[in-house]
Amino acid sequence: MEVTAVTEILDTTLALVFAWVGYKTTRILWKYTPYSYPNARIRAMEARLFNEQKFNELAESKTLNNFIINLEDSDYKDYLANISSYDAESIEKALDTALADIYGLMFKILPKRVNPFFKLLLQEWDVRNISSIVKAKISGEPAVNYVIELGTMVPKIKAMADAKSMEEILVILEGTEYEEIYQGLLLGEISVDEFETQLYRMHYLKLLEYASSRKDEEKIILEEFVKLKIDKLNILTILRAKAHNLKADVIKSFLIPGGTINKKTLETLLNVDDLSMALAELDSTKYGNIIKNVREEIEGDLSVLGREFDRYIRERLGELTRFYPLSVAVPLNFILQKETEIKKLKAIAKLIEDGISPEKIKDIVGELT
Repeated sequence: MEVTAVTEILDTTLALVFAWVGYKTTRILWKYTPYSYPNARIRAMEARLFNEQKFNELAESKTLNNFIINLEDSDYKDYLANISSYDAESIEKALDTALADIYGLMFKILPKRVNPFFKLLLQEWDVRNISSIVKAKISGEPAVNYVIELGTMVPKIKAMADAKSMEEILVILEGTEYEEIYQGLLLGEISVDEFETQLYRMHYLKLLEYASSRKDEEKIILEEFVKLKIDKLNILTILRAKAHNLKADVIKSFLIPGGTINKKTLETLLNVDDLSMALAELDSTKYGNIIKNVREEIEGDLSVLGREFDRYIRERLGELTRFYPLSVAVPLNFILQKETEIKKLKAIAKLIEDGISPEKIKDIVGELT
């Protein structure tokens, strides 16, 4: 073989090697570099999350004035500095504003290819608010008591709470994705429970569709997160229905597709006779360990399972952050931790206002997740 031919082969081989290396390097940079800055910033914020000792100190505040003073060295200082009165409601609104700003920060610092997911997450507060307001209106309760000032449509939510009639709410929702579902409720085509189910079904299908459109680790992490949330909702729906002796076909209409529980297990859960048998059936699933240590408590209060499920989801996200340190798992895990922290702060403020003893507050807040 002539020297020139050998040289050409070597040049071609080297060109292919360099092209492959260049491609792989570009892929690595595309996947990981955009997370370097935001995740470093989020890790710094994680270091400021409250530990059990801090919550115990806050529980000892005895007055809301002291409670706010005890938060002066925290990220909440500026939010609480502007409240007009020291009451639990004003404090809750300030904390909601703090959480909304955390979501806003995620939109700002995360890669554009993934930050829309956090806007979708924020829309869950829209769904909660709409559902709560409509149910309050139907039952004749003051809807304003159920408004949480979080989400993507807070002004509309407030207007809905102030609406004088159910028809006025339809006008407020005109042009939104919720208009058609609400119209079905007004026309009597669906019940209020079906209305709520359809809201959540639409929301979680949007989340799942977005997660499935991602690539590599982003797809793995987001899909698992959404499917865990769907499993939680479906399991709690089934167990609550069993506690009220609802029939399988009725329960099935309230389930959200897309979770990880297989069809056979779901069918079995739907057709068992009671709550205890449903819990026993869940022992054979990956959620068996969640139930094992709190079975008796769950049978008396299903909210216990909701809290344990939330803890499980956070723990799983924590594992994913360790496995994928430069990924969407880090901001997602932080959002869950921040929501839990704020939930505990709200609970402490309300319990202090109600005159509950510090020791009792510690016990109650310690059970929250």
